[in-house]
Amino acid sequence: MLNTVYQLVAPRKFEVTYENIGLQDTDVIVRPTHLSICNADQRYYQGLREAHVLQEKLPMALIHEAVGVVLRDSTGAFSPGEEVVMIPNTPTEEDEFIAENYLRSSKFRASGFNGFMQEYVKIRQDRLVRLPQGIDKEVAAFTEIVSVSVHAITRFDKIAHARRNAIGIWGDGNLGYITALLFKTMFPETKLYIFGISREKLSDFTFADSTYTVSHIPKDLKLDHAFECVGGAGSGKAIDQIIDYINPEGTLSILGVSEYPVPINTRMVLEKGLRIFGSSRSGRKDFEKTVALYEEHPEVVNYLSNIVGAVIPVHSISDMKKAFETDIQKSFGKTIMLWEK
Repeated sequence: MLNTVYQLVAPRKFEVTYENIGLQDTDVIVRPTHLSICNADQRYYQGLREAHVLQEKLPMALIHEAVGVVLRDSTGAFSPGEEVVMIPNTPTEEDEFIAENYLRSSKFRASGFNGFMQEYVKIRQDRLVRLPQGIDKEVAAFTEIVSVSVHAITRFDKIAHARRNAIGIWGDGNLGYITALLFKTMFPETKLYIFGISREKLSDFTFADSTYTVSHIPKDLKLDHAFECVGGAGSGKAIDQIIDYINPEGTLSILGVSEYPVPINTRMVLEKGLRIFGSSRSGRKDFEKTVALYEEHPEVVNYLSNIVGAVIPVHSISDMKKAFETDIQKSFGKTIMLWEK
């Protein structure tokens, strides 16, 4: 079976390549329908990764957030026409203590091997999770980043002590919004405070108990635990503020990705006896838990629809470039490609 793959070969340059897909094994053939652009995709597209990284990774098909329709499953576990979310993390082994998304041997689509910008995706059966019927597929398209927040909150629940009267989330972007929404859904009795730089963006956090700009935080505010969802150059300032406002023996969960080392005030970390842990990517259990949340709390999907930004039909490479260039200009929200290839 001939497959068309759309690879990034250099910054801002896509090319078409073809490959044969074997149909002799138990892998499933999925036709992608909705693809979501992530900041990680943009770092490759714009050439913002270091030169040696680009040289090592490219050419490569981008996108690790996507849903699609099953075309073929020789085992019968999935029926043709079923809608599924595809899991980009692909483990090659199991470990008793280390989750699949932290195993150094695991592969991740659009970071080392081809992502979902393909006409068809050949994928292991255990890398698919069935979607609820009638779900908003523009929201479902970015289930991967939602599952990352679910993963981080699940780990927080295991690591943090049980006093959870007040929780802070730093970051008013997509990741902060998603993490805050899910935390409030999973821990509705906890007071949730959001900290950001844009009053306009903060106004979207209608489910939170209070929001503050980072330059106007009450001096007497105290938090039991906190999440950092800022990333980039702002990570250091966010972590510094969290250390200032968090109570002793609190837990700080870091989710924001930075390309460069971030300084941390270790003196106050030691004085307060803080726990700091990082979370990255997600695994099958996190996807299953996310889809279950969609079904149990349909209001979550409604809230997530607020961050669907541009929705761009894609029929050609020029449409792909248009989607990525449009995404660069956004201030908030997820850019969705209707994959009509």
